[in-house]
Formats: sequence, C-alpha cells, structure tokens
Amino acid sequence: MKKLFIVTGEHSGDIHAAKVVEEIKKSYPDIEIEGIGGENLKNAGVKLLSDQKKMGAVGLTPKIIFDHFILGRQVVNYLTKEYKPDLVLLIDYGAFNLSISKFLKKAGIKVFYYIPPQVWASRPWRLNTIKKNIDEVLCIFPFEKELYEKHGIKTHYCGHPLVSQLPPKADRETFFKKHGFDTEKKLVSIFPGSRVFELQQLMGIFIKSAKLLQKKHPELQFCISHAPNLSDKNYNKYLKNTDIKVIKGENQALLSVSDALILASGTVALEAALYTTPMIIAYRGPWFFYFIYLIVRCIKMVSLPNIISKKLIVPEIIQAQVNKDNIVYNIEKILYDNDYRKKYIEELCVVKHLLSDKIASKEVAEEIIKQIK
Repeated sequence: MKKLFIVTGEHSGDIHAAKVVEEIKKSYPDIEIEGIGGENLKNAGVKLLSDQKKMGAVGLTPKIIFDHFILGRQVVNYLTKEYKPDLVLLIDYGAFNLSISKFLKKAGIKVFYYIPPQVWASRPWRLNTIKKNIDEVLCIFPFEKELYEKHGIKTHYCGHPLVSQLPPKADRETFFKKHGFDTEKKLVSIFPGSRVFELQQLMGIFIKSAKLLQKKHPELQFCISHAPNLSDKNYNKYLKNTDIKVIKGENQALLSVSDALILASGTVALEAALYTTPMIIAYRGPWFFYFIYLIVRCIKMVSLPNIISKKLIVPEIIQAQVNKDNIVYNIEKILYDNDYRKKYIEELCVVKHLLSDKIASKEVAEEIIKQIK
C-alpha cells in the first residue's frame, strides 16, 4: 500500500489539504494518508500525527521557536524511521516546511510543495532551498511557473484553490434583510485583519474613516467583519463609541454583497477580486517590521490582484499613508465615480479570468497519483 504524508500549518492549509485528499481518494481509495492538520483533514479520513495548535502560533517568542523545533524533530524522526512515506506533501507554512524538507531530502523521501513560499514577493534566496530539497512545486499563480522553471525547479501550475472553493455570491436582498441593512443604501464593509496586532494598528483608523464617510454621505451604511479566530473581547474595546454592525463568520457572503471594501491586506483581497467587489488595501504595522519588509521585498505592490495583473488596480494605502483622508477619498471614488468603478470591475474580471482555468485540488491529486502509483 502506498503512503502519503501531508504537512499543513494553518487553518487555510487544512482546508486545501482536505480537498486534495478527497480528490485522491476518488481515484486511489486504498492509499494510506497521515499528516499534520486540523478538523478538515481529520474529517477527510486522515490520521493526524499532530494537530495545528502549535503550528498556528504567530511570532518569534522562545516558546514558539522551541515548540516548532520539537515538532519538526518529531515529524522528521517519524517519517524517516517509522512511517517511511512514498511522498510528503508540504502545504504553505514556509519556515517550518522548508526546514524539515532538508532532512526529508537527505533521507531519500520524495517531497512535493503545494502553495509554495511567495519567493516572488520577498526572500528570493529561498529558491535555493526549494531547488535542493523539493522534487516538484505545485504552484497556484500562473506567473510562478515561469519563475520556478527559470531556476531549474520542476513545477506544475495547479490554479488557485480559492477559485473552486469560494461559495457563489450571496443573495444581496436576503443577506441585507437577515442583518438589518437597508436594501436601498450602499454598504461599505471593513475587514481589519485576523491578528491582534492588525486590530491594534488598523481598527481605530478604519472606524474614524467610516464615521467621516457617514457624516459626508448619510446614505451609506457600514459593517465590520469579525475574524472567527479572534475573541469578542478583542473587537469590543474598539466599538464602544460606534454603532457599526459587526458580523462574524460570514466573510465571503459579506465580501460578495458589499459595494466597497476597506481591507487589511491578505488573501481576503483575492477573494474580493474573485467576487469582483471594488476595494482598497490599507495596511500598517510596527515601523521596525516595515523596514525589514522594505529590505526583503522583491516587488513594490502588496495586494494579490495587483501582483497577478502586474498593474495597480487596487489602491494601496501603506504605513504612513494610512489616514482617514486617504481612505475616504479612495472609497468615495469607488462609490461615486461611475467611470472609474466600471473600469475597476472590468479589471477585476480579468484577474478572475487569469485564475479560473483549473481546479487546483484535482490538479494536485493527479500529480501525486502520477508520482506514486
């Protein structure tokens, strides 16, 4: 019996991995699969060596570093001395996965990498590690294939997993009535991020921007998306002097029915692009980390729709530029400049088209089966 081991580090990776497992089992039901993941992989019938609790921590504290070191050593020992899989599939989570890939390669274990590190955005020296230790990269953006192959790395473009996993647009009228919105008014939704430090940096200015917009345009209504991984306590301290509605656990529906979006950067921008909802990106962090980012970055744009299209479609308001005047100006332009809005949506349709030609989980499954069957 052939054996596959999957390593995921975060909730999103667990979701993508489970989709791949479902596709593999359609064609190869007898394969034995173990891994590191969460409920999605477990529900797909994968035996978990460890869950993601230690993997999902963010930061560089001594405890986090120690936990990752211990887990990495445990995984390598298990794979090289006990389980001995025919193939290991690494998914996202670059620092951890690239570290263990060195030891797997030395042990002669074949390693594929799905959703590889974004070396085109920063830390291009990781290409050397990938070339040495990864047998095949399963990339999710069309421009990545050319980059990896240019460096002599075997690569297969699988398409982006969001394209097939993203739910269809919600029905606007049903959603508005469910949450008490006025169907005659435009909705501006705020996504302040999914990490505590992002709330600290962005929530205050996003709320001030919403209040200024509401003062200038009483016909607008607003909503804040509550990241499901953060507690109510994290949010409530920012909402004491506001009546803005907060919705938890309906991110994608909210993205799809909004007229404009104020976003912290991240995958949410790509989701918004796939729904063709106009947005702005506003992001800032501690200056020390920003200066490090300036040193290691390879490209000047930060939002995925812009990077994919290779031009500035989505307004990017970064670091010192993050203030209510800049945010308000760009949201007003999206909502009230009809020619600009029409052109913006057309550009987002192009981004959607560039990503919509493949079902990623099926492509990954076929590459794995081709390798180990």
